[in-house]
Amino acid sequence: MTMHQATQDSSAEAEGTVSRQQWKWSVLAGMASYLDAGSIVALGAGLALFQDELGLSDSGVTGVGALAAIGPNAIGAAVGAFIGGRLGDKLGRKRIYQWDLLIYAAAILCIALAVNPAMLFIGTFVVGVAVGADVPTSLALVGEFSPARARGKLLGFTQVAWNIGPMIVLLLALALSPLDLLGIRIVFLHLFVVALITWALRRGMTESAVWKAAASKGAAATAGVRELFRGPHLKALLWTGSFYLFWNLAAGTAGLFTPYMVKNLGAGGQGTSVALSCAGFGVGIAATVLVFMPLTDRDHRTRRMLWAVGAVMQIIAYALFLWFPFTVPTILLNTFLFGVGASLAGEAVYKTFSQELFPTMLRGTAQGFTFGAARTCLGVWSYFVPHLADTGITAIAALLTAFLVISGGLGYFFMPDTAGKSLDRIEAERRAAA
Repeated sequence: MTMHQATQDSSAEAEGTVSRQQWKWSVLAGMASYLDAGSIVALGAGLALFQDELGLSDSGVTGVGALAAIGPNAIGAAVGAFIGGRLGDKLGRKRIYQWDLLIYAAAILCIALAVNPAMLFIGTFVVGVAVGADVPTSLALVGEFSPARARGKLLGFTQVAWNIGPMIVLLLALALSPLDLLGIRIVFLHLFVVALITWALRRGMTESAVWKAAASKGAAATAGVRELFRGPHLKALLWTGSFYLFWNLAAGTAGLFTPYMVKNLGAGGQGTSVALSCAGFGVGIAATVLVFMPLTDRDHRTRRMLWAVGAVMQIIAYALFLWFPFTVPTILLNTFLFGVGASLAGEAVYKTFSQELFPTMLRGTAQGFTFGAARTCLGVWSYFVPHLADTGITAIAALLTAFLVISGGLGYFFMPDTAGKSLDRIEAERRAAA
């Protein structure tokens, strides 16, 4: 079966049936999320160890805050997303996702073998650029070949990959924790191998049929970047960008700095810190598979209900630290609430609407812009997290709770009705309403 046939089968569209080929391509595209999150969490798991080995400070241009700020969780990914998203729209999805993983693999190897701060910083930044370029193009590909009534399901499946990556990374880090920094180096070597295997398997994928159809009609000529900053495109850009930005500040802190804070605030050692984080990703996988994926494409009301429940759970998760001590029982409850809540009102929702609300020749550009803006803000925030953590958990918890309140409100009250509709129908309705 070709990609064109998979996307044009009308009965599959009506029933939301997903073919074996579509699942396969979703897995390969979703590996961008696996490698993105895996590199973020591997860096988080090894942050304190790299700090001790290479003499990094808590702050300054050679500190752990600066390292976090330039990497895959932040500015590096932002740079890659800005560039990759736009090039994916102009040149095609395949040209980007086919080659960026080779750059990722080389940079991961640089981190794994780092013997000085320069190697660590360069590798971290380039890894960020590579995954940043891959994410918007890979997700656009999934959105474009998905049946209308299974689009959220398949994009949610990429979020499963986002959780599996950190989970495997953390299990490896936990098993190898007696080796200290050598164990973390082995974890990064695992990402190097996975990236090369994924690159090899992706060579058999074809270009998006939706993108090729739009390109053949000359749609690129009328899809300048300035079109994003007017009418319904601007509203969609502001909405997806704002709720994702505030949510990502909380999620990025949880993913990158939880092991660091658990160890440095005395809640447990390296083994305890990675085990707690691993539990959170496991909860996220279960909630995505059992709740989000079966329900998200049902209708608009269901999407809003899922979002409301998830948003409230995440707010409570970080508000706990305002009243209870930063100990393992409190962290466990935080982990469960945030893991479930983020699956229902987090990145999977952002991924879905980023494909549904923009036309084909601006889809990657729009997501690259919002993804990049969110990661840039997270980079600035990450620079200050270690300093805030030195004063205890209260200040960080209060700010993250506030961020999640803002994200939850924006997502719920301004969510558009696109569930179960084809991309053409959504675009026509938004054009008519302009």
